[in-house]
Amino acid sequence: MVFIMLPVIALTLSKAFDSQLHKATENELKAYAYSILAITEIENSTLLMPSDLLETKFNVIQSGVYAVITSPINSLDKSIKNNILWRSKSLAVSKLEQTLDKPAVGETTFSDFPVDQTSHFLLSYSVSFSSMLNGKENLFPITLHILKDKSSFFVSLNSFKQALWGWIITLMILFTLIQFLWLIWVLKPLKQLQRQIHDIEQGKRSKVDNNYPIELQSLTNQLNTLLDTEQNQRTRYRNALANLAHSLKNPLAIIQSQQDLNNSTREQVLVIDKVIEHQLKRAQSAGESSWYLGVSVENVVSRLLVTLNKIYYDKQCKLTISIAQGLIFKGDEADLLEILGNILDNAYKAMLSSVSIKATSKEVDGISSIVIDIEDDGIGLNAAEKEIILTRGTRADTYHNGHGIGLAIVRDLVASYQGELIILDSKVLGGALFRLKFSA
Repeated sequence: MVFIMLPVIALTLSKAFDSQLHKATENELKAYAYSILAITEIENSTLLMPSDLLETKFNVIQSGVYAVITSPINSLDKSIKNNILWRSKSLAVSKLEQTLDKPAVGETTFSDFPVDQTSHFLLSYSVSFSSMLNGKENLFPITLHILKDKSSFFVSLNSFKQALWGWIITLMILFTLIQFLWLIWVLKPLKQLQRQIHDIEQGKRSKVDNNYPIELQSLTNQLNTLLDTEQNQRTRYRNALANLAHSLKNPLAIIQSQQDLNNSTREQVLVIDKVIEHQLKRAQSAGESSWYLGVSVENVVSRLLVTLNKIYYDKQCKLTISIAQGLIFKGDEADLLEILGNILDNAYKAMLSSVSIKATSKEVDGISSIVIDIEDDGIGLNAAEKEIILTRGTRADTYHNGHGIGLAIVRDLVASYQGELIILDSKVLGGALFRLKFSA
């Protein structure tokens, strides 16, 4: 843009200055014409002019400014181009090469005219005087011509162009230098980011810094989230294997104590199969690497409730559901099913008759988030139970099913989404309240 717009601006200014200089010259020659016509007299159809004019340029030979008065009525000699009635002392040539303009009375023309093979400006102004001849009033038309050498015009124009292009070239160099330095400064964060990513690839650092311009904050935050998720994923794989090994101890011990495959053995083998399937599924959960996936909270809750109502049909659960329309969980559907499934399953087990589900979208300090509250009207949890309930491998319930790791899995999944799991007392139903918070 610098190398296109600045030259265009220079050409536009040069053209505008040329036009204004022409207009100023025309106005200057008109002023000369008015001053000469003011002292022009006609007596007995004869033109009378003073020997010297007030403007000294007309009195100095070859001054570059000349005045000529011609009659618009040509003589009988067709070889005479200009019927000159008077000329200023400054015009030393015997005759003019070309025919002077003869505009209509009261009109003016402005054009170029050669004098001694030198280009001049020519202003021609036709007027008509009235004179008395033999007691009668006659009209005496004349045309006044003002000529001015173009040399001074070209000097001014060339001087302006040289100054203009000098400044334009200086500005082009200056702007190019400024843009070069500006680009170095603007691209510096990208260079820094490139170096830090290279260090991450080399294993020299675990994440990128957060001290980047606001335009790169979203990128760096998502990159750090991706790196954290990848790290969490490896940790979850290791934990899953540990959970699997822990869950297999008792079933394997039972199998080892049996002499043959009886019903008990088959039952424990089935338990082992379920535990392995569950832990592998948990180890492979998507985590925040799937933040871009949009999952409808309402649809997931509906699917879970259909299943739970069939499992706990004998409890005749009274459900209260309030889910904001169009509420989206930015994550993997299987993870949301795992999180809500475990909490709702515990709520159904603990309830006396009622379960409440509420999901809303909130904005705090410009940060949007979704909040999911699951409450029951059971006996609730005391402070110690709230503390230990999320501890891996610990059971705070007295149910016959489960391996004590359900809520620990929920905790891990929620943490992988940079979310928050809070256990409170339900003020409405009187039991426990599990609150989930995720970024919207």
